Amino acid sequence: MAFCELRYFSPALEKQTAASIILPDDGQSMARFPVLYLLHGLSDDHTIWGRRTSVERYVAGLPLIVVMPDGGRGFYTDAELGYAYETAIVRDLVGYVERMFAALPGRSGRCVAGLSMGGYGAVRLALRHPDMFCAAVSHSGALHFGHHPMHGDDAWAAEMRRIVGADPMGGKDDLYALAERTDPAWRPALRIDCGADDFLIEANRAFHAHLDAIAYAHEYAESPGAHDWSYWDVHVREAIAFLARHLGIAERAPEGA
Repeated sequence: MAFCELRYFSPALEKQTAASIILPDDGQSMARFPVLYLLHGLSDDHTIWGRRTSVERYVAGLPLIVVMPDGGRGFYTDAELGYAYETAIVRDLVGYVERMFAALPGRSGRCVAGLSMGGYGAVRLALRHPDMFCAAVSHSGALHFGHHPMHGDDAWAAEMRRIVGADPMGGKDDLYALAERTDPAWRPALRIDCGADDFLIEANRAFHAHLDAIAYAHEYAESPGAHDWSYWDVHVREAIAFLARHLGIAERAPEGA
């Protein structure tokens, strides 16, 4: 395996940015490898999954590339006023990865996962681009983001209005609306998990109920734990197993499970 850092210019962001990348061993039976785009949370950056979990060890031996991009504080959307993180990933980063590495192009070779802000981002990117991603996993996701008004006069509300506007409900950043509008023939496979003591547990339960109500088949799990790395380091292993099945690569118990 190799662990490297890609530094590149993103036209969508109009700036230099970075991604951490785990590459599988040479000599695998596949000429090109499927890719997992693994997204960080609000207060982190592209290095955090590699620093706070054993994700490199968990994917050892799998024919899988893992790409961990820097998403700033942008919720992986093209902001109303600000950076275009959605385009930076689906156009710029995916393009770089598939040109520069032995990445399998096409929907069947791409999936996305993340935690907190990145959990929202993973589900959003998959639902916005079901032609690009076959599956998504959310850990402790902020799945209610974009599903309520941003009318407050505090700094948080002001920051979020710059990203999704004052009334994002029903639009491109509302997961509830996106799930309803996704063609059933193109629905990405979804897995959602959250710790029972997480402050976002009710948001996860509500989105799970919405998916049930619209007959969107998905996996949902609650486990002991809070909004922290001890929870995510355990449950990213389940995400890897889920995504491996949908990518059609050899299943095995993640190392360390």
